[in-house]
Amino acid sequence: MQKIGMYLMIFGVGSIVLSFLNMNFRLLMWIDLWGETVGWAIRIGVIALGAVLFFMGKSKPAAE
Repeated sequence: MQKIGMYLMIFGVGSIVLSFLNMNFRLLMWIDLWGETVGWAIRIGVIALGAVLFFMGKSKPAAE
């Protein structure tokens, strides 16, 4: 789960950075179709969901 959370956070932050350059990931182009405010809410929600998955996911114990 930590890996999925990390990827979600990377895509969310990357989408925010790219939105300032008037670009977006092809996978996330649909979020701006509903308006700018909803797009920002979805980006922040993706980052928050990624953070929850990252911090709540348990890392595997090292095998000895």
